[in-house]
Amino acid sequence: MNKKILALSLILVLTAVYVTSISVSTVKAQVNGQWITQYIVADASTGATILNKNVQTGQSTGNGEILEGQELKVTATIDIAQSSTSTTLTLTTSLQHSNLQSNMYWELDSTTYNLGNFNPNSRTLTFPESAGTLEITCFGLVPTGEVTQNGPNGITLDIPTPLTLIALQDNTGATLDQIKLNITDAAINNYLTVLSQKESSLKSYKSSGVDPGFIQIYSNVIAASQVLEGQGFATAAAQMLNGLNVASPPSAGTAELLIPIAGVMAALAVVFAFMFIRMRGRVSYFQLVVEDQIKDLEGLTLRISKIDRMASSNLDSVKERLKRLVGM
Repeated sequence: MNKKILALSLILVLTAVYVTSISVSTVKAQVNGQWITQYIVADASTGATILNKNVQTGQSTGNGEILEGQELKVTATIDIAQSSTSTTLTLTTSLQHSNLQSNMYWELDSTTYNLGNFNPNSRTLTFPESAGTLEITCFGLVPTGEVTQNGPNGITLDIPTPLTLIALQDNTGATLDQIKLNITDAAINNYLTVLSQKESSLKSYKSSGVDPGFIQIYSNVIAASQVLEGQGFATAAAQMLNGLNVASPPSAGTAELLIPIAGVMAALAVVFAFMFIRMRGRVSYFQLVVEDQIKDLEGLTLRISKIDRMASSNLDSVKERLKRLVGM
């Protein structure tokens, strides 16, 4: 009898555990980074899409680059899985007040979602956590002065700076999910445009049977420019890429003459990177290194002028800018 009672008790306990596990599993868990399911960032002045991303599928269109002083319209779809009477959620933005929408930060697109005491002209919105889909648009101006920084010897550095367009927070202030893009400026955008052109040319060269040595040099210079741009020298990086302009891809013999250029460009990238990282007490040394590279460029410019005048002119332009940089 005791065994039967024990067995029956065990069955009842297991059944209770099973039922409890089923009831718990029906509650939809929601973790950080899984609240915003889709968003569209657009230029509010022109309506042009900057980035359209479906977070669930990972598919996106647009380059996602935003400019200083740009007017933005950011539309987000937020999936709130469950209701909680004891929890509030907060929406906030780091955008400045829009000049185009002077009386609002937010526009509620969902007609079925209740934000409670909704003030569209407040940068921060706090509302009860309620299950449903919230569709909301944020209007704002990208701050200025965030990208450009002062480097050694009066050099201007252009460094992409992340900006939170929309952040969803819990009642403790912890971020549950966010939309964050990099602010760029004209110098960075110019570099990215030139980079895209050169990468397209490189792809074309690879598919059209251009000399492998020249393709390697071309690739090395692109890589060196990316190192340079990554340290904030967007203008110099664009100038480096412009030095790749040639009337036509060279033959195997010509490619051999161009080989030193890749080394010079890579060396310059390293020099600028070290100048940025170790700007205190080391500038004079690296200035001497740059001067040595300028002398090398003078010799290369003379040699390449016999082959391609356009490439020679571009190298000469880079050389003159470097001279001005170090005061030669």
